[in-house]
Amino acid sequence: MENKTSKYFKYAIGEIVLVVIGILIALQLNNWNDVRKNKNYEQEILLLINQNLENDSIVLTEGLKKSKQANKLTDKLLEQVALGNYSDSLNYWMGKIICFERFNSQSSAFEVLKSKGIETISNNELQLALISYYDETLNNVYQALNDVEGSFKADWLPVIKQEFSDFKWREYCKPTDSKAFFENPSNLTFFKLFKDNRLGSVYNLEQALEKISEIKKLSKTTQND
Repeated sequence: MENKTSKYFKYAIGEIVLVVIGILIALQLNNWNDVRKNKNYEQEILLLINQNLENDSIVLTEGLKKSKQANKLTDKLLEQVALGNYSDSLNYWMGKIICFERFNSQSSAFEVLKSKGIETISNNELQLALISYYDETLNNVYQALNDVEGSFKADWLPVIKQEFSDFKWREYCKPTDSKAFFENPSNLTFFKLFKDNRLGSVYNLEQALEKISEIKKLSKTTQND
């Protein structure tokens, strides 16, 4: 009787061990499946974010190019005015100077990521870079571009209406009287102030492009892990 009890006891223990092992295997498989799903989602969301960033990069690069060109032309214009040269070239330079750039980030993928949880991204450095770009760098870009647009509306728009005989956006500005226009100290001050505002946008556009480059590198590393 005692031997039978012992056998039953060992059999029961064996069954329990097998059940426990089965549960542990099931949990491990479930955990592995969750990790695989999370990794797949991370890959997909990073792909979408990179597509958004590529679009941002194209627009930011174009805006940076135009801003730098405007500042160079401002310096050339002021040099010519100082020499008393008021040729028609200045009118076309002003077309590139007296304008502004706008930008709206493609951030839909990042918004989806935030709703899911930023911790979905396994690379902590990449998490911080994304947060920095979308919550700080872009705000600085918007503010800098808004400053330039605000200066255009406050300073240049009244001048365009009062002192220009013709104006075509990004093409040319034709003063009614070029000599009087360029010899007005207030107008020259507007050129200098506008350049100062644009210097701020140039800096912030460059910072945004650098941050995008950083994110792309971190993203590539994360996707290859």
